[in-house]
Amino acid sequence: MNLRQLEVFHAVMRAGTVTGAARLLGVTQPSVSTVLKHCEAQLRIPLFRRTGGRLHPTPEAEAILPDIEAIFARLDSVGRQLRDLKGGSIGTLSLAGAYPIANGYLAAAVASFMAERPGVRVVLQALASSELLDRVASREIELGVGLEPIVHPEVETEVLVSSGVACVMRDDHPLARQEEVAIRQLDGLPIITFLPRAPLRGYVDRALSEAGIVPRISVQVSMSMTGMALAFHGAGIALVEPFLLNTFPVPGLVARRLRPGIEMKTLLIRARSAPRSAIMGHFVAHLRREVPRLLGGEATRRDTSSQAVP
Repeated sequence: MNLRQLEVFHAVMRAGTVTGAARLLGVTQPSVSTVLKHCEAQLRIPLFRRTGGRLHPTPEAEAILPDIEAIFARLDSVGRQLRDLKGGSIGTLSLAGAYPIANGYLAAAVASFMAERPGVRVVLQALASSELLDRVASREIELGVGLEPIVHPEVETEVLVSSGVACVMRDDHPLARQEEVAIRQLDGLPIITFLPRAPLRGYVDRALSEAGIVPRISVQVSMSMTGMALAFHGAGIALVEPFLLNTFPVPGLVARRLRPGIEMKTLLIRARSAPRSAIMGHFVAHLRREVPRLLGGEATRRDTSSQAVP
């Protein structure tokens, strides 16, 4: 029996008449009769006895019915799954973020997205920028979220949000009483910031230089989390991204904006010309709504324009 014959047989078993089966299938009565006749001729066994305008299934028809019903139950399941995939209620998100982003607002946005869509499954990785780019370019990951600058011939980017490097310090530090910290107030204070090879170190050095400050850098770190831990233990003021602290508060530790600000852009990173899943489209829309809320005052503006990376 081919699929069309199975479909007609199943409809006749449900309706009990050729007319009813034709109505279920949205076809003409003669077409149902023709398919049924060819099916019985091919099988060389009768499937129905015709009495009083109704079709009565033979024992052979009753014997194969459970298996055929199972087939159509699976087809219904596939149909529901396709509708759910289109609607973004199921599927798999394959994501990666730079360390402070993945452990900060990206994790928070994934959690709230999954709360609305319990059928969604997620792979979320925290990676160094170079590894993040390689994974996206090779299409091992559908979406990356990282800090500028991003330069790779196989990826394209969109700006997700602009925010700034902040002063992270103990809440009993004298500068913690201020809503903003002027960069010149850091003169002479122990500073914790990134290693020279880190992308954001250049931003920090330039801002300090423009303020006429020769920084007293006491500790250099590779990760924002390490800088925050050092600030918590009193080693100085950490000039780092406050992403993690915004979404995963540490009692006794605060972040204060710098004046003038040290702006940085967070980028959505995708493989160039890669197909985009429906579920990822729904997640990106959710992420764009959630990030300004999660970052609060740290999110200065949002730019959704697309830019291709040369």
